[in-house]
Amino acid sequence: MSLLLLLDDPSRAGVVELQSLTDQGEPVGGSVAVAAEDLVDVVREREAGRPRWVWDDTSRRYPPLLAAGVRVERCHDLRLCHAILRRSVYAQSSTLAAAPTGPWDGPRVPPPVEGSLFDDAGPVETADSREELLRQLDAVAGADEPGRLRLLLAAESTGALIAAEMQHDGMPWSVESHDALLTEMLGPRPRSGRPAKLEALADQVRDALGQPSLNLDSQPDLLRGLRAAGCDVESTGKWEIEQLDHPVKEPLLAYKKLARLLSSNGWAWMDTWVHDGRFRPDYVPGGVVTGRWATSGGGALQLPASIRAAVRADPGWKLVVADAAQLEPRVLAAMSGDGAMAAAGRHADLYQGVVDAGIVETRSEAKYAMLGAIYGATTGPSAVLMPRLTKAYPRAVALVEAGARAGERGDIVSTWLGRTSPRPDAAWQAELAAASAEGAGADDVRAARRRGRDWGRFTRNFVVQGTAAEWALCWMASLRRRLLLVDGRPHLVFFLHDEVMVHAPADVADAVAVAVREAAVEAGRLLFGDTPVDFALNLAVVDSYDQAK
Repeated sequence: MSLLLLLDDPSRAGVVELQSLTDQGEPVGGSVAVAAEDLVDVVREREAGRPRWVWDDTSRRYPPLLAAGVRVERCHDLRLCHAILRRSVYAQSSTLAAAPTGPWDGPRVPPPVEGSLFDDAGPVETADSREELLRQLDAVAGADEPGRLRLLLAAESTGALIAAEMQHDGMPWSVESHDALLTEMLGPRPRSGRPAKLEALADQVRDALGQPSLNLDSQPDLLRGLRAAGCDVESTGKWEIEQLDHPVKEPLLAYKKLARLLSSNGWAWMDTWVHDGRFRPDYVPGGVVTGRWATSGGGALQLPASIRAAVRADPGWKLVVADAAQLEPRVLAAMSGDGAMAAAGRHADLYQGVVDAGIVETRSEAKYAMLGAIYGATTGPSAVLMPRLTKAYPRAVALVEAGARAGERGDIVSTWLGRTSPRPDAAWQAELAAASAEGAGADDVRAARRRGRDWGRFTRNFVVQGTAAEWALCWMASLRRRLLLVDGRPHLVFFLHDEVMVHAPADVADAVAVAVREAAVEAGRLLFGDTPVDFALNLAVVDSYDQAK
């Protein structure tokens, strides 16, 4: 399989160059100039040879191809891979890692408005793509763990293809169902102002506070109104309102919940993001420092349960929805090689496995303890249960504790495949140094320790959450490949950290469910080899998203 580099010709507008390369980046023949009107046909023709396309930014290059009906199997996204290699501890001695900040370190290039492959490339100089590829290949070849890095770069790049394909295909969405849900919860859609039920709640809040003109949508005004009514609160947050012993509590909590629904997923949101029966958010692969995805519009990663019934399969189709059960604890067991924790993970419910092993008494205690270990809880039930967890799973707890100690010192930590955490900023480092100096005041020492513990909680979680994100990328990549073998073009339409949704013809839904499970097994094997950890799934074949939960 060869590399096929696509880059703009800086001397000719509307022309790109295609250059065939070996896996080591050596040219195979001369480059070929391709005009704009011919590019789609050329890409379609070359795709038959199963190349790995190399381009500056998938979010820029791939959507126009999708719009023209062309899909590619593989790519190498230079922008995403640069970000990984720039920071990875495995490639820290490379020329790329040591280079000064440059255009490849900037944010992603927004997709072209008109779908052109030849627009201004923005912050990345695409004429430098060939040199950037060589730097990246060199960094991987000289890395401490080249195999792991290659897997990470391939998974990250495939994730970018999947993100573009999911936006192009869209999540099936019923506007009628969405409108009915909003009408039931909020009242009919108003021509202006608040819906009827929300306005009624606003009136109840104003009556309870004795302030008929209070603006509930202004946090400063609401805070002053609460205090004027004798409510001792520091903010208008949900937690503080829940502690009130005042008639305003219930209507205000109800108002805040519905007001959030209206602003985040109400009629205006539906008008903006749902077209032709499809919801098409803009996914951002690697948008979170741990490698998790983000979105730059549409809020796909925060769809509330109250509107999931609007996600409905087309007639004659089904939604195959699967989420990985207790993914992060299972990843921790596999990373640490903790046999006892792996044994608990051979249950469909890992938390119940902890209970059955006699470590804690209830499933809720198991969940508190496990998440406390991963996220660094220092108070409450998690902290009380940690000694039991440490005794039962010493290797797993030692791994996250080592991550925490590294962060407290200002050191970096890395995921299983090599995505590496950022270092604390200069102010953090200066405060730590000042607290360690002779004559440092007690307040400075306490403040430095507090900041150290905060960063330690970040690095503790980074190791596990980032590796879980890598497992999820491999899961999706394997699933995408398997779906190509199923008739009827079932396709991924949603991804949320540890959950996927496939839109599939009803007569192949069972085959898709098998592919989802097989892909999860393959993801575990790709990352951890012959691990005893089972990556269990909760899987459902449904007509609407709410039926899967």
